[in-house]
Amino acid sequence: MRLGTRIAATVAALAMAGTAVAGCAPSTSVAGGGPQKDEKTGTLRVWLFREVANKPKERVVDDVVRDFERRHRGVRVEVQYIPVDSRAEKVKGAFNDPASAPDLMEFGNTDTAGYVVNGGLADVEREFADWDAAEDIDPTAERGVTVGGKRYGVPLFVGARALYYRTDVFEELGLEPPRTLAELTSTARKIRAERPELYGLATGGAYTYAALPFLWAHGGELARATGKSDGEGGSGEAVRYTARVDSPAAKKGIAAYARLLSEDICPPGNCAQMTGNEAVDAFAGGKAGMVIGGDFNRQAVDAGKSKGKYGVVPLPGVKKGTIAPAFAGGNNIGILRSSSHRTLAGELMKELAGKKAQKRFFQGMGFLPTYTDTRAEVAKEEPFVRPFVETLDAGAEFVPVAPGWAEIDAGRILPVMFQRVAQGQTDVDGAAAEADEMMEEVFSR
Repeated sequence: MRLGTRIAATVAALAMAGTAVAGCAPSTSVAGGGPQKDEKTGTLRVWLFREVANKPKERVVDDVVRDFERRHRGVRVEVQYIPVDSRAEKVKGAFNDPASAPDLMEFGNTDTAGYVVNGGLADVEREFADWDAAEDIDPTAERGVTVGGKRYGVPLFVGARALYYRTDVFEELGLEPPRTLAELTSTARKIRAERPELYGLATGGAYTYAALPFLWAHGGELARATGKSDGEGGSGEAVRYTARVDSPAAKKGIAAYARLLSEDICPPGNCAQMTGNEAVDAFAGGKAGMVIGGDFNRQAVDAGKSKGKYGVVPLPGVKKGTIAPAFAGGNNIGILRSSSHRTLAGELMKELAGKKAQKRFFQGMGFLPTYTDTRAEVAKEEPFVRPFVETLDAGAEFVPVAPGWAEIDAGRILPVMFQRVAQGQTDVDGAAAEADEMMEEVFSR
């Protein structure tokens, strides 16, 4: 996938300054169209992501598969765990060669639109139609499987970020958890002033999903849906988007986040290039008073010097009593258009992503359920996740469900915008205008 000349030039300049550019997933297309039959016996092939510690996931999946095979005579389920980092080539091969493709596949929620436009995923409207549990799916998680008004999978789990803070540092300095984004900034300054060996808030110019809540909390948008266009893969319609990061509201959020990348909070020399993992590592290693981290970062924090010395609260919004909208990350599971076992794949999809399985995924791996009622249950059982559940329940946000988003993300357009402001290369107006123009170039293709 080629970036526009201006995108490539900007990214290359930052790369020379030490910024690594992520690869862009290759485009794919389905050979031979959709399935020719709907077999009720035989081998049902499933691809799931391999986790760092995969055994807990395997135990849940094995139990679901065992029950499924017991109830479907003549059916064998073959599960393959694929590496997340190299999934692009694997999926490309499956889309281009249906004979080698699985019937059912796990995929990231930001991958959905690209896979749909390239014709790889089947819409599952008929599975949703007679599925009672679907009524309890988090609306934002459901957006991650929806393209052109149709659903192309089921949310498997969801993740969100909240504010981790050092309880010992706050007690020592007589601080309270911030109640607004303005208080977050002033609290971070106090920590840095009193404890100069610490970042007031560990964050970075390359930590996009920490920055987005600031943009959304100030009423900004990444992009706005403006219509529909035919999907290239013949599987339906993709939504057209118009970039909106140059709007007055978005620029207020950009400026608010950029203020955190300052000498008196998180020095640009160290933080302008910092990623999300690096920010969490800094907090876990006892080098920061606060960090915006996910429920999925708990294990990393507990493995560091901050273990037992931190609390978590929702990231506050602009006004007291509000919560800044978080990005609702997570994975989905869906049926490939090439599947010759459509009915069986649909049944297994709903069981792997059902309430019982999602609760067990949480208990074994900490994955937050996508069902609001199941999520409320696990929050009662595990107090740690309550701030993240509160954040999701307050109304999370999602990136544009457009195939171009993968290119925008891989091209690091948003990180470049924040980095240029933090490093004094341009002001917020200039950086936002540049990013808006580059995003618009991608969306308009």
